[in-house]
Amino acid sequence: MRYEFHPEALEEFEDAANYYASKEAGLEVRFVAGVESSIRQICEAPTRWRIFEQDIRRSLVRTFPYGVLYSIEADYVLIIAVTHCSREPGYWKHRRD
Repeated sequence: MRYEFHPEALEEFEDAANYYASKEAGLEVRFVAGVESSIRQICEAPTRWRIFEQDIRRSLVRTFPYGVLYSIEADYVLIIAVTHCSREPGYWKHRRD
């Protein structure tokens, strides 16, 4: 199954990668690989993860305190957020409108 990023989700993914790049050389590569691995697993079996809220599901990123929030659309997976697990709950809800 293919996937698409909500524009704000792509921006926060890039921001997080840039943050990790500023902390340690190569750390952003591991972060991006972790998120991409989560997305690949989501696309292989989108219903594997439980519903987090309404029709939104969450896959946690290994090694990093991030989750990939997504919805299953008719013919693709929509990445709603790439969120730090300590971030304010529900900040992404307006992206479903």
